[in-house]
Amino acid sequence: MARPDAVKDYMSGVVVKFTPDMDVLQALHLLLEKEAPGGPVLDNLGNLIGILSEKDCLPAALSASYHEHWGGRVSEFMHREVETVEASASIADVAKLFTQREYKHFPVMQENRLVGQISRRQILLALEQLRQETG
Repeated sequence: MARPDAVKDYMSGVVVKFTPDMDVLQALHLLLEKEAPGGPVLDNLGNLIGILSEKDCLPAALSASYHEHWGGRVSEFMHREVETVEASASIADVAKLFTQREYKHFPVMQENRLVGQISRRQILLALEQLRQETG
């Protein structure tokens, strides 16, 4: 049985997804267009293999603006070690994790598959809602 304060009840869907061979310019354009801080990188089977953030795109953007050389694939800039949370995890546990990490969001997994993402803001909103329900 799912917890009444589970991540799955507060997460959102994934706004943008990338492939490792996607051009980093195209990926950056999607991040800016969707106003997303980052997104998962999936292989051709849908497995999560990395995360690409706005911060990861900065070196490529800087190089392009100064040297007029835009280049590379998402796989060259993404983080390969991805920290995820389970859909059944408690909001409180994930809130604690956010206090220990610099991430703006975590990918949410269920049965080893990407099912969404949860942001710091969503955690704060969930904690506020839970406080109001119990208080």
